[in-house]
Amino acid sequence: MCNILYCCDKFGTLLRWDLQESTTTRRGFTLDSYHSTTTKFGAIFYFARENWKADMKFKAFLTEHGVSLLERRFLPALDKMGKICHLFLTRDHAIFLHNLLNGDGVQCIAQFRKQALFDDYRISSQNEDRIAFAIDVSLLLRAVRSSVSICTEFGNGPTANRLQIKLVKKLPLNCTQPMPFLTFETKGYKSAVVQDVPISKPLSRAEVLELQTALDLAQDLPQTLVQVPDLNQLQNFVDRMKHVGDLLNVSVSKYGDLHVQISTTLITLGAEFRKLLVIGEQAESPSDDRNLSAQTRSERAISRGDAQRVQVSVKHFSRSLQCHLAKPDCTFYGIASQGSCLTVIFQFFIPGTHQTDKSISLHCRLPVLDPGSN
Repeated sequence: MCNILYCCDKFGTLLRWDLQESTTTRRGFTLDSYHSTTTKFGAIFYFARENWKADMKFKAFLTEHGVSLLERRFLPALDKMGKICHLFLTRDHAIFLHNLLNGDGVQCIAQFRKQALFDDYRISSQNEDRIAFAIDVSLLLRAVRSSVSICTEFGNGPTANRLQIKLVKKLPLNCTQPMPFLTFETKGYKSAVVQDVPISKPLSRAEVLELQTALDLAQDLPQTLVQVPDLNQLQNFVDRMKHVGDLLNVSVSKYGDLHVQISTTLITLGAEFRKLLVIGEQAESPSDDRNLSAQTRSERAISRGDAQRVQVSVKHFSRSLQCHLAKPDCTFYGIASQGSCLTVIFQFFIPGTHQTDKSISLHCRLPVLDPGSN
């Protein structure tokens, strides 16, 4: 009697079921496993033999809270930022990074302390226990959603809803080089399901150092940040401006003003958010500016050195707003020193409080198309 069943779930992912959950399954598949590729013509798959002799190891269990954070909030947001990102794993953090190793596009950094996502977190490598690789965010999201669906539908017993994630290598059939995968293993009382998400070759020591350096540079905060209370209002305005032009002027003042404007030879559209909460350097708005137009106030603040202005892509600005899918509690805008980039910081509270959840951070850096003015 065959105890192994292969099938596709509703997300199109090929699944391997061990109906008896043998010892081999509990320890990981040391015999035949699979790799699948989904195309518009259906699922194409071939069988492979696992060959794991890596000098780097990663294994952890996703907690229920961690699964919820990734599936319902952060992975949908990160998927909007770009198809491919780097997953950077350290002794204490798991970090998702977009565009840090190239200057093209919006840089996005989502950082989690290991306790926010994982239980029984284990990592080791010859590079100070740091591992980084590129991964397709949509495939990662699909694997997590599929695992959640399996846990919900079939999970029962004392080991229900235990989702293990680990780094493995498998040697595909008719190939001479093993391929790396991030493997999700869902264990139930009578069954186990394994899903393989293909990843890039892990970054070398020099590449990890380059990634770490870029991450450190991306942590610099603007001297002035203003809080935008309603992202939906800003999103609606930007959606209307998409049809007017491609370049957006953004100014942030120490008075708590955020001014966005798009101009063409035929039309100028702008929106101003005044008297916002300011973090960092701030100043008192001059009384004689109250009756002036928004554009004039912005120009005067810049001339006094109380504001900065940069020009960014409307497409980039709109894409950064997709981070609202992560359900942040607060959003701050600021312009980096010398107008090098526009920074958007999303703040999260501990549920049921107004205290910052320091285990989670998310921010974007938008490249500047014009040097800006001080």
